[in-house]
Amino acid sequence: MIQIRDERAADVAAREHLLDVCFGEARFTKTCERLREGRLPSEGLALVVVEMDGRLVATVRLWDVQAGGLPALMLGPIAVDPGLHGLGIGNRLMREALSRAAALGHRAVILVGDAPYYARFGFTRERVGTLSLPGPYAPERFLALDLVKGALDGATGMVRATGRMVPSALPAQEFRAAA
Repeated sequence: MIQIRDERAADVAAREHLLDVCFGEARFTKTCERLREGRLPSEGLALVVVEMDGRLVATVRLWDVQAGGLPALMLGPIAVDPGLHGLGIGNRLMREALSRAAALGHRAVILVGDAPYYARFGFTRERVGTLSLPGPYAPERFLALDLVKGALDGATGMVRATGRMVPSALPAQEFRAAA
């Protein structure tokens, strides 16, 4: 049995450990990480999956961005404990995150990820159109999903971060706890 719930400050160490296990230190060098740096996740869109004993086994966050001047969310990272792959946890977490995003009035989601995996949720390369990211990325992995039909119509140009900033008084270690 698992539970999907909002991330809490007490989840930070377990979330960071899970992300390290899944992605290693290379996660800090990615273009999408540059867009998240110094920002808080979109309100209500930092989720975790915990087992009944309280162990954190999956995480996802969505971030506020402008996609060529249009409001959107950027999804990532999403991670599931490698020992639990194939059990549908990531699928359930993705569907919950997208459902919450739509319920909160968000219109589109972008991400950089595995196209065959994200296609099951409706993400396509075509919806990205002529958007670009501010740094290196594999174009075939840059995907988008309209939560509202046509939300990304006409989107062109650079994706940029727009979310709430981490309070500047917080040291880097405390930032991870606040985020």
